[in-house]
Amino acid sequence: MATLADVAQSAGVSKSTASRALSGQGSVSTDTKKRVAEAAKALGFVASSAAESLATGRSRNIAVVTPFVNRWFYSEVIDGVEAALIGAGYDLTLYRLSDDRLQRQQLFDYFLVRKGVDAVIALTLFVTDEEVARLDALGKPIVGIGGRIPGVSTYFIDDREVARKQTEHLIGLGHTKLMHFGGDQDQQLDFEVHSRRLQGFRDALERASIAVGQDFAACEVSVAGGFDRAMRVLADPGSRPTGIVAVSDEVAIGVISAAYKLGLRIPDDLSVIGLDGHPMGEAFGLTTMVQHVSRQGAMAVSQALALLGGLGLEEESDLAMALPVDLKVRHSTAPAPH
Repeated sequence: MATLADVAQSAGVSKSTASRALSGQGSVSTDTKKRVAEAAKALGFVASSAAESLATGRSRNIAVVTPFVNRWFYSEVIDGVEAALIGAGYDLTLYRLSDDRLQRQQLFDYFLVRKGVDAVIALTLFVTDEEVARLDALGKPIVGIGGRIPGVSTYFIDDREVARKQTEHLIGLGHTKLMHFGGDQDQQLDFEVHSRRLQGFRDALERASIAVGQDFAACEVSVAGGFDRAMRVLADPGSRPTGIVAVSDEVAIGVISAAYKLGLRIPDDLSVIGLDGHPMGEAFGLTTMVQHVSRQGAMAVSQALALLGGLGLEEESDLAMALPVDLKVRHSTAPAPH
């Protein structure tokens, strides 16, 4: 196996110059970098990550901490994170954090503070001031996705505002018998996503002076959850809504599937709008609010690497960034039936 000394000798430079050229650390001319890279490739040289870690104090490894890994939104964000990290020459360590308090304590007291990771990305997970301070003290920056965390760079969508715009799309089509299919209000995620989206839905109704008696249906945030709840809600012709605002595209797809099973026509009898930008939405002709999920992961990686490079944001107001969400109109929404 070729060594760094072999690469240096082949390129006609010192070992320290070869090391700087391969790691990108320090000042090395473009010609020298090219010559060293060609020598390393010709010799089949692979740098030792352990040796680099000892030399730089960095592991080139970033952790993602998340409550879920098997739901589409989370897997899509993680995919965006991984792609960005690979492009930057970093590894990914993934931690799924449950509601167990002891597990969380072990994670922040041991796994994240040891030298195994350089930075942390918290995915829809609120991090306490104490946990942030502990990581800061060890020089491990943290970036959040999903909601505001005091003192932490975070990327998120304004759930209340997005749900309001979802609902206004149906109101603009003349719908007044509306219902929100959302997550259980007694089982909130961090950042109160379920309640914020329900509130946005109700904001739109209030602005339009629309009064709805039964305006909310709680369901599991999944295709199956949307299907099961819709089979019950849509079964009664006298009480069923003409428009449904779904908390996610997966719930919306479940609603559409139930509607077809009950013999309802989409969108002639029922309009449905989702939120996410799930790829299955196109197959179902689903009108949705696209939140560019994988891009959020890439942005978090970019910010984490900037913080590692000492290029952190200076203004407190710059720490939180609300991301754009775009309305994508397809065939699942139409004017309200007469």
